[in-house]
Amino acid sequence: MPRIMIKGGVWRNTEDEILKAAVMKYGKNQWSRIASLLHRKSAKQCKARWFEWLDPSIKKTEWSREEDEKLLHLAKLMPTQWRTIAPIIGRTAAQCLERYEYLLDQAQKKEEGEDGADDPRKLKPGEIDPNPETKPARPDPKDMDEDELEMLSEARARLANTQGKKAKRKAREKQLEEARRLAALQKRRELRAAGIELAARSKRKGIDYNMEIPFEKKPASGFYDTSNEAIDPHQPNFNRLRQQTLDGELRSEKEERERRKDKNKIKQRKENDMPLAMLQNQEPAKKRSKLVLPSPQISDQELQQVVKLGRASYAAREAVSEGADSAADTLLNDYALATPNAANVARTPAPATDRILQEAQNMMALSHVDTPLKGGLNTPLYNPDFNFHPQNDQITTPNTVLTTPFSNRGPDGTGRTPGFLTPKDTRTGGATPTPIRDKLNINPEDIMGGDTPISTYQSQVKEQLRSGLRGLPQPKNDYEIVVPENEMVVQEGDQSTPNQSVEDQSDVDARQLAELAALREKELRSRSQVIQRGLPRPGDVNIILRPPNSDPPLTDLQKAEELIKQEMITMLHYDAVQNGDPYMPNRKSNINLHAQHLAYLEERPYENPSEDELEKAKKMLKNEMEVVKQGMNHG
Repeated sequence: MPRIMIKGGVWRNTEDEILKAAVMKYGKNQWSRIASLLHRKSAKQCKARWFEWLDPSIKKTEWSREEDEKLLHLAKLMPTQWRTIAPIIGRTAAQCLERYEYLLDQAQKKEEGEDGADDPRKLKPGEIDPNPETKPARPDPKDMDEDELEMLSEARARLANTQGKKAKRKAREKQLEEARRLAALQKRRELRAAGIELAARSKRKGIDYNMEIPFEKKPASGFYDTSNEAIDPHQPNFNRLRQQTLDGELRSEKEERERRKDKNKIKQRKENDMPLAMLQNQEPAKKRSKLVLPSPQISDQELQQVVKLGRASYAAREAVSEGADSAADTLLNDYALATPNAANVARTPAPATDRILQEAQNMMALSHVDTPLKGGLNTPLYNPDFNFHPQNDQITTPNTVLTTPFSNRGPDGTGRTPGFLTPKDTRTGGATPTPIRDKLNINPEDIMGGDTPISTYQSQVKEQLRSGLRGLPQPKNDYEIVVPENEMVVQEGDQSTPNQSVEDQSDVDARQLAELAALREKELRSRSQVIQRGLPRPGDVNIILRPPNSDPPLTDLQKAEELIKQEMITMLHYDAVQNGDPYMPNRKSNINLHAQHLAYLEERPYENPSEDELEKAKKMLKNEMEVVKQGMNHG
């Protein structure tokens, strides 16, 4: 009889790991291909296992009170619509349904008076779990079956293949071709060593593109003989046309290179024998500092005296308590700081009602309502103000430190701070009661007996203060102002007070830049118009502007013109030295030209005109231009 295997059942740890790896490779759409790796599970079961348990976004923590209230409220609004309720709460649909049934069962057991601590839906021994996809995986046994081992090895082999069938076939064919070529090459070498020469290969059919050029047309011979010319033909580089060069570096080659790098790094680390903490970049352990405590405010002798006094008072109280005199007993009270246990133990008050249990009981009552045809009253409900937004009732534990068990006691001996709130102190100045140590009521709070003694005491204090103030000497309104010697003398006409603050560096830099710009602009105004306007200048200054040997003597006008030309040549040399030649920056003869300019300026130095001279020259030129315009009728 053939073996019949029904797919399903409890999920094992091995199956979960295979399912995770398969989802990483195939995605969340190819469930049939994923199920082919798991022999005992179907595609639907794999999908349900992923979306109900293995998905990292699933929340598996304990249910909080707010989530329970949301679940019950949404179940009332949208009954049996768990796929809609699940994303609102942040759980899966199976988790919502399981929690809802658990709450209803707990409420039913509470009504029946049974113990609700046990889970009513826990599986009994021998029962089969109807929803194994929502349960944790079962650990793997040490000795797995042959089917499980075979499934594990097959899944490991299939998941390790990341290239596909075609890539594997191509690689196998390439390997076979290389083996065939090496075998043929070895065979030819052995035959040649034995003295057997193989026949030449048969001519290929068609055109050998390595030896011939298809459709070649040789050029016709020209008129000149070119047989003696030595031509070096250009050898084209066909390596750049290879498929390997065109495709670039493959992913496998890149991974192999990175793998070699990692291997070398690990080898180097082992050779250097570095500590593991430094490899993991762990922070060094902080050195624990010494415990520094303040000096004690009470010495050992004082503590011994306090202990002796306590023992003496205890012995006196014991001696008095042995007798039957109750009057002496009232004069010796117990001043030990004995706090009742009720004040030390702080208990958190229990909530008045369980809102989740009441709502679960309401849901059960609504689901078991009889037909309305019978009539009668509606089903009674508890806490009708239950809604989607849970009410956060903060239950706090009382703080015993903030309570004052002995202070501010009333006339009847009870404390004035029964709860958490401490009333405002009603005592006034003048008396210093000791409420903590005052068990004999030596300093009662109403010792003044009204407002009259307090007002008398205050008036006495005021009178003493007035008498003390009357005894003070009379003030002398004599003032003398002394100016310190090291005070800065303010200059005349300077109305501003000296600023003692340090000036910002950006302001200092801005002021210096402004001063440099103003100085540069002032210097530029004294230069020629060629420099001011950025006009082109000659690279080489022509000194000879008039032939040296002229037959007629020069007139006064010509002599003035010669002086102007000499001044112009001097200005050209000065501009060449100060500003350089922008049109010949890399010329080698710049050094010689610079030396010529300096030599000329040493013979005829350039004199910078003043601003008044420039203004006078501008006015003279302007007047002369007007005369020329009128003489030549130009305007």
